[in-house]
Formats: sequence, structure tokens, C-alpha cells
Amino acid sequence: MKSNIGRKMMRMAFGAALAAGLAVSAACGGGAGGKPSAADTSAPAPNRTASASTEASGTPTAAFIAPLTGMPVQEEVTKRPLAVMINNLKPARPQSGLSQADIVWEVLAEGGITRLVTIFQSSAFSDPIGPIRSIRPYMIDIGESYGAVLVHAGASNDALALLQHSGKADLDEINNAGAYFYRDKSRKAPHNLYSTQEKLREGAVKLGHSETANVPQLRFSSAPDLSGTEAATDVQVKFQLDSYKVAYHYDPAKGLYVRSINGEPHTDLNNGEQLTAANLVMISAKHRVYDNAGRLEIDLKSGGDALLFQQGHVIACEWKREKGDIVRLVKDGVELPFVPGTTYYHVIPNSSPLAKLVTYQ
Repeated sequence: MKSNIGRKMMRMAFGAALAAGLAVSAACGGGAGGKPSAADTSAPAPNRTASASTEASGTPTAAFIAPLTGMPVQEEVTKRPLAVMINNLKPARPQSGLSQADIVWEVLAEGGITRLVTIFQSSAFSDPIGPIRSIRPYMIDIGESYGAVLVHAGASNDALALLQHSGKADLDEINNAGAYFYRDKSRKAPHNLYSTQEKLREGAVKLGHSETANVPQLRFSSAPDLSGTEAATDVQVKFQLDSYKVAYHYDPAKGLYVRSINGEPHTDLNNGEQLTAANLVMISAKHRVYDNAGRLEIDLKSGGDALLFQQGHVIACEWKREKGDIVRLVKDGVELPFVPGTTYYHVIPNSSPLAKLVTYQ
């Protein structure tokens, strides 16, 4: 099993391989509206190998590329992703397992708080994941777009209606899978519900969910075309409440954005490390409150304005989504590539301009 430290060492060890084998510019087509060039990595199959030139230089090469991160891995990644609903209230922080995620979505729940839909696939680890909380219809949508098993503790009434008798791949601590979760007595409920990958995968098998699924193909480039873009080494995001101000600072030595919340480093309880991301995505989407409890409908289908932050720069673009696909970022009709690594998405109400709620310098 691979620790987060090992994951970062692999990132450094295979930097040369990625530069040689994955370099494409944002102008390379494919996906939404463009024709792939010979160097395009818009569909990196799990068995895509690293470049032969890296082998000749003596640098170890990876046998495979992880489909959701574009990072080199030594074993083919075929396990079905897990989409875990992570509590993001202050008493729940620091959470456990976030530093091992392939993809993290931060979305609003009721009352202006945010929740994290965390996608795990490529990193095998035995540490806890949590605290785990309830699910909403748009969180179901996000998880299923990656072919993931949905992991949560309860649901809003409308989300429960979608899940019951649906045949969806679902692990609910309250309704069907309590044996595969546990409470940590060192924390107060409801901020103390956890599980592990091993328990969750065992539960998925027990409930008859497939161990594999169709995972979307993403485009990656270790050297995206950032010509003409603005510098963006410090990024601030405000969803609604002043108590949920998220900030990122770009560390050029790591090539990553480090995450803080309300002026404090956002860390992983398992290892004490500050959370990092290679890509930050901000999407503006329609939010509608539809009941007295403040529950939301969030439109993750119609598209809208977006910002992509990578390598200390920002690209103004659009987000689009076709039926049965994930959200994709497009500029001038061409899908933008991600830098290999973890990606954080932030879904922001379109009631205010994106530029008002996301600032950078």
C-alpha cells in the first residue's frame, strides 16, 4: 500500500516521464469540439505506458497511468471509484483521508455550509476516511458521473427517494451498510463516523455491487499552454458564509496549490499534511432553495462560466456537460487538459458573478 509521502515521491520521480510522454497544449483538440493530435492524452487508457526515453535515461518508469489523476502508478487501476460524502463543518476538521483523494468536489449543503464529495480510486491506503455524512441528489449525480460507489450516512428525503429500490451502487450507514462504518469515540457525534477503503469495498461486494465500472477518460498535460494567461498564485473562494472562506497558495517548488480554510492550513488528520491540488476548478452553477429546510437544487448539466487554475496561472473558460458524461472545461471549443495530480472542484452559485466570489493575484 502506498502512503501519501510515497505518492509525492512518485510525482517527483516521474516528472521527466510526464513531461516527455504527456506534454500537449490546450490547443490540442479532442473531447468537446476538437480533433485529437498524435500527442493528445484525452483518453489515457489505464495501461498507457511511460515514455521509452525515460527508461533510457535511467529514471524508473511507471507501467500505468491512473485514469482520474494522470499520475504514474505501478499497478493497473481497475477498482471502482468510491465517492465518499465528507463532513466539512468546523468540528469535523481536520478530516481523514482527503490527501489520498483523486478528485474532490466542494459543494453547498443547507444553510451555506459546504460538503466534500471525495473520489478515491488510485491510492490504496488503510487509514480512516471521514467523518462521513449524508447525501443530496446533486451529490449522487457527481459520484455516479465517475462510476463510483456512493458512500454516505443517510440522505435528504429526495435523495433517499432516488436511492431506494433503484439498484444504484450505494453504501448507506443508516439504511443498508451499517456494519461497514464505525464511530470514533474521540470525537462527538455526528462528526465521528468513519470507514476504510477495505471495509467499504467489502461492503460493496456484500451488497452485490460491481467491483469495476466505466470510468470517464480525462485529458492530462504536464505542460499545458498557459501563454496569454494571468498569473494566479493566491486564490480565494467564498461560497456564501464568511466561515467558509477557502484559500490556495501556489507552491512552485511542488507545482501544487496548498489549501487553507478560514486562514488556517487545511490538513489531513491521518498524516498532518496540508491538502494540495494540481488543478483548481471553479464553476458557476444555478442554485435554487426549494424548501423551508434550505435544501438545494444545483444545476450541474446546463454549463456556464468557469475558471481553471494550474501551475500558478488562471484560464477563463466554460464548463459543459453532455448526457452520461462528467463536467468538462472548454475554451474556444476545445477541452482543456489537467495537470497530472489531484483536482479540486468548487461549485459556486451563479447569483453573483464568478469574479466576485473567486479572487486571485
